[in-house]
Amino acid sequence: MSCKVRLMEDGSLDEEPLTLKEIAYQKLCNNLDIISSLRPDGQRGLNPGIVLPNEICDGFLENYQRFNRPLDDSVIRLFEDTQRTSLKIVNLRNSTLSSLGLETLMRHKLFALSMWYCDMITVGSHHLLAHYGDSLRSLELGISSHLLQYAEPNEKEPVDFQLTCPHLRRLVLNGVVMHHRLQFAHLHDLGHLDLTSCVLANFSLEALGSLPNLHTLILFNVWPIANQLHAICCLRRLCTLDISISSSGNGHGTYDLPDQTLEMLMDNLRHLTHLDISGTNLAGNGVATKESTSSNATQPSTKMEQHFSLTDIPGLASRTQRPLQFLGLYHTAHWACKRHDIPALEVAGDANEQQILTAARYYHDRPVLLTRVLNDLYHLFRFENCKDIHTALDVVLSAMDRHLKFKHMQISGSATLFYIVKGRDRSKFGTLLRNHIIRTLLNGMEMHLTDDTMLRNGYLTLTQFHMPFDVLFEYERLIKILLHGVSKTEQEGFVQRIAIYLLNTLACQVDGRQKLFLGELGVVSTMLTLIKDRLTRSVFDDVMEVSWSTMWNVTDETAINCKRFLDGRGMEYFLKCLHTFPDRDELLRNMMGLLGNVAEVKWLRPKLMTQEFIEVFARLLDSLSDGIEVSYNAAGVLAHIASDGADAWTIKTPSREHVLERMVAAIQRWNIKSERNINYRSFEPILSLVRCYETPQCQHWAVWALANLTQVYPEKYCQLVEQENGIQILNELIEHESPYCEIKRIARLVIEQCDSGSDRMVEG
Repeated sequence: MSCKVRLMEDGSLDEEPLTLKEIAYQKLCNNLDIISSLRPDGQRGLNPGIVLPNEICDGFLENYQRFNRPLDDSVIRLFEDTQRTSLKIVNLRNSTLSSLGLETLMRHKLFALSMWYCDMITVGSHHLLAHYGDSLRSLELGISSHLLQYAEPNEKEPVDFQLTCPHLRRLVLNGVVMHHRLQFAHLHDLGHLDLTSCVLANFSLEALGSLPNLHTLILFNVWPIANQLHAICCLRRLCTLDISISSSGNGHGTYDLPDQTLEMLMDNLRHLTHLDISGTNLAGNGVATKESTSSNATQPSTKMEQHFSLTDIPGLASRTQRPLQFLGLYHTAHWACKRHDIPALEVAGDANEQQILTAARYYHDRPVLLTRVLNDLYHLFRFENCKDIHTALDVVLSAMDRHLKFKHMQISGSATLFYIVKGRDRSKFGTLLRNHIIRTLLNGMEMHLTDDTMLRNGYLTLTQFHMPFDVLFEYERLIKILLHGVSKTEQEGFVQRIAIYLLNTLACQVDGRQKLFLGELGVVSTMLTLIKDRLTRSVFDDVMEVSWSTMWNVTDETAINCKRFLDGRGMEYFLKCLHTFPDRDELLRNMMGLLGNVAEVKWLRPKLMTQEFIEVFARLLDSLSDGIEVSYNAAGVLAHIASDGADAWTIKTPSREHVLERMVAAIQRWNIKSERNINYRSFEPILSLVRCYETPQCQHWAVWALANLTQVYPEKYCQLVEQENGIQILNELIEHESPYCEIKRIARLVIEQCDSGSDRMVEG
């Protein structure tokens, strides 16, 4: 497993940018119409004249999965014509490919086939190996690849199969029952055999003695094998032997004579460079032994020439002068990995950071064991310190990407990512690496959407990023995941609260197109449902408050979302909240901010023209809640309603004149230097009121709003006034005869403030 996360020359952590070829594949994967089109039967087929050589076909399948595309039969049909397409190396992972699709692939006379988490492939397809396996050099059937497993989960009889792939050099089986009739003698080229979690039943490893080129034997989680050790000792050409297990808690991995057993293996397998005895007691109890050696083993030595080599693993005494390249000691008995004198250049264990990272690299396709390794890494980041951040990030991301369907892996990995991202090195993450972290989190959350722990870990990790800018490339997918967390998890639970917080953050700082998308996905209706629930139970909490804040944000300059609010009984809930929670300043501010957005939409304003609503808005003009915010927003709502003219005021009481008088009185009470809890992206609605000469009171509110914002926040809002032609509009107001003097005085304040702001910028 190559390390993709790099420590760059400038000290940052990032991934290598895509090559030109990878960019071309990405473009092709996202636009299949470049090479194909839909046929009358609704399936895709290659366009006439398109011929794809082997290099392109193999690379296409690899990158199609890499860029998070679901690889299913519809894509595989592009390779039906073996005259115009050519596949040699196929690696399938997390695919929904069916047995029919697999047959399409096998007809290409593949050189290598690897399948992991391909749940739709059934044991009924094992005949494909017999029909098309003659060309295979490498076959890997990982977890949830059911070709050679039980036909049904409850069946006990193993599949009676033969490996009719005579040219295999590499064979990986996972969880297969090996029956005694299984023959290996014809696999003369086989060098690498991995039988992880296989059941030997009546199968004897003596059958492997006929394999002259076997150099690697993996028997991870194969038990018992104590009675097979003599057969293993006969495989003298072995360079790699793995007899580890994932846990010894059930007695598996416990040998009666551990030191002698390991010594026997070493004496017989003299070419071993890689040995894994993790989970067993083969490392002994840790009592160091001395091995007598001499500088020349063929000559007698004097006492002075003789020296002693120490090892804390008695069974490996013969390897002290010729250490193993790799030794697996993860979760061995008596904490063997913590011993000092270990005759190996590289050790997988849990004694320190280096051992943990080594274990993560070597055990990348053992999800149960790898999950434990990631838990060790999690504790390292949480309670200690990890120096090799880029390797840690790489193994975590690789583990989560490779084992997407393994829930506990995703939970453990996301917990570790939280502490990595939270750490001081976060500022060093490059864009490509940040994107990879976010995409991996979303993949895990999307796959395990019903697990609150996974959602919690993912949401918490996402809060460490710069919102919304770091997530815009996956904005739509993230919104869907957040909406699930808001609406489908425990009411008032932590997951719901953190989800609605993130949703509000995203809604606050995005453009109109994304606000439209939020509305289309049902954000407004979801918020109203949450509010209704709280009203029913007379509960005020942060979810209630943030629900109104989120709707305030998604209705900003987005008329259709304002309509969704009104159509969803939003005004009814507004009145009920006002009555049920009258003293909640933040709630009142958020509700009135939202209604300010609704009032800006001319064709929706008639829905606000009721006696009940107008009386509430007029009463709120005198509110001191949250400084001037509630009073200010109430005046803004009334100003927009009044701007439609006397004919649009269809209620008798309160009268339009009376409301306008109260509005002006409120404006005159406000402090022009009041700090605000509001954010304008455009002054267009306010400037439209500046032009409302038929109702000067509306102009009064508009120029006061501009004056206040430019006085308190000149750097931001003076420029906005100028950009939207505000200076010219204000000058026209000053020259016009209708506005009264106070309005013109405030308009001059705005112009003067903007002029002085421009001067400061020039001086700067």
